Amino acid sequence: MNPAHRNATRRIHVVWALLVIATLASWWLAEDPDAPHLGLLATGVVLALSGIKGVMIALDFMELSHAPRLWRRLLLGWLAAVLLVVLGTRFFS
Repeated sequence: MNPAHRNATRRIHVVWALLVIATLASWWLAEDPDAPHLGLLATGVVLALSGIKGVMIALDFMELSHAPRLWRRLLLGWLAAVLLVVLGTRFFS
C-alpha cells in the first residue's frame, strides 16, 4: 500500500470517528433532561454540529473536495441555507 493511499484511508477513518462523536454529542444533548433549560443554546449547538457533519460528509465521503469549485460552493451554500432556515424557524417562531 502506497503512502498516499494509507493517508487517505487514515483520513477517512478519522473523519468517520469525528462524525460518530458529533452524532453521539447531538444525541446526548437532545436527550439530556437538563437540555430544556439550555433551550436555544442546545439548539444552536446541535445545529452547529449538524453543519460540521454536513461539511465533513460532503468534502470527504462525497469527495467534493476534488470537485470543481462551483459544485462545492453550490452544495455547501445549500447546506448553509437549509441550516439558516431551520435556525430561523427555531429562533423566530
